[in-house]
Amino acid sequence: MSTEHVDVLIVGAGLSGIGAARHLQMRCPDRRFAIFEGRNCLGGTWDLFRYPGIRSDSDMHTLGYSFKPWEEAKAIADGPSILQYVQETATENGIERHIRFNHRVLSADWSRCDACWTVHAERESDGVREPVTITCHFLFLCAGYYSYAAGFTPDFPGARRFQGRVVHPQFWTQDIDYAGKQVVVIGSGATAVTLVPELAKQAAHVVMLQRSPTYVVSQPAEDALANSMRRHLPSMLAYRLTRWKRVLQGLLIFRLCRQQPAFAKKMMLRNVRAGLGPDYDLQTHFTPSYNPWEQRVCLVPDGDLFKAIKSDRVSVVTDHVETFTETGITLRSGASIPADLIVTATGLNLQALGGVRLSVDGKAVDLSKTLNYKGVMFSGVPNLASCFGYTNAAWTLKCDLICRYVCRLLEYMQRHQFRQCTPRSTDDGVSAEPWVDFSSGYFARSLHLFPKQGSRAPWKLNQNYLRDFRQLRFGKIADGVLEFA
Repeated sequence: MSTEHVDVLIVGAGLSGIGAARHLQMRCPDRRFAIFEGRNCLGGTWDLFRYPGIRSDSDMHTLGYSFKPWEEAKAIADGPSILQYVQETATENGIERHIRFNHRVLSADWSRCDACWTVHAERESDGVREPVTITCHFLFLCAGYYSYAAGFTPDFPGARRFQGRVVHPQFWTQDIDYAGKQVVVIGSGATAVTLVPELAKQAAHVVMLQRSPTYVVSQPAEDALANSMRRHLPSMLAYRLTRWKRVLQGLLIFRLCRQQPAFAKKMMLRNVRAGLGPDYDLQTHFTPSYNPWEQRVCLVPDGDLFKAIKSDRVSVVTDHVETFTETGITLRSGASIPADLIVTATGLNLQALGGVRLSVDGKAVDLSKTLNYKGVMFSGVPNLASCFGYTNAAWTLKCDLICRYVCRLLEYMQRHQFRQCTPRSTDDGVSAEPWVDFSSGYFARSLHLFPKQGSRAPWKLNQNYLRDFRQLRFGKIADGVLEFA
């Protein structure tokens, strides 16, 4: 039986995978491609997560695609609206016909002799799994950075004793009843600050239980200037102007946080004080021990979390879990919190390259021993790119640049009749550094699985859109580091 072959195989039909497909269609229309999606529908994160209030924590003018204007009034959008946006993009561009649903990629082996990847996947149909093999010249991994199989939940003492329900937000189902209930949400990250005010609308009371505070900033859900420009300017022009405005604002704020952390911290706490009033204990519950943007800053649209706290529907408790009990949680301080429902918004389990195992000529690739190349490829691994977005800005901003770069690379290879391209790292004084400079727990737990970055370009992983824009949109393809054959 012959094995199917495509020019490019995209892994993942989420926000970045659909964007990659559209860029390929426009820039490389003669390249045959397919998309393998492990689930039975497209949308990725925005279809998987179903918890109440699911929304973006970046504005949609930067989280959205560069080629498709976001035209809703709210810039901080809810999950269903984002999912519809992704689905519309796929439908409008005829991408759905390229997607193979229920195709989970397990491994891929590169053959230098054949100049192609042999990709092994598993197709599920009616509960039956069968192997699928496909070959491709270029492998483009757009499957995200965390495991869909399980979220991260610490081993809480006494968890089996609790007589209520314990649920991780990654696996929220419609049958979870919280109306009139005492709810405890463990965590203080983006998921927790999204869930808490939404649950409070129906619950008797919600407690946000955190070990330590997170920086939380209120911002209007609607961008008034963007909405005004859209009424008076062509849609795409208004969108591009807003996008650049948001990009530059984000870069300035991030630079301020890194260069003047004390001033940035003061401004962020002033924002919280304005939302919670002069008598609230900010020092205990909203003053982190680290500087701004050493971990991701949480966004609360229109101050919804602060309003819920001021209404007494929500309490914030900063303490450690000592043990679960039959009726709630006992804290290290000795205090107890009653609960009917406990939500463990305790983070994600990260995985590199969507969990796909790689080998080159039969030799397994240890990603942790490779160096990132321009935030796109990896040293010693031919004809492979990965979409990994920003940690300090909208994910899609970086993914959009990566997609454009991959198209430029494919065009260059076709023009010069090359079949292989491999980033080659030489020992020229470049020192290896962690993949990201981020202290969040979910990164710290998994950094040993990820590639390293180098101390200088092109091995440096930029967290700066302007640098990436210059490097990925206009930088030389044949830079002396990327080896062609």
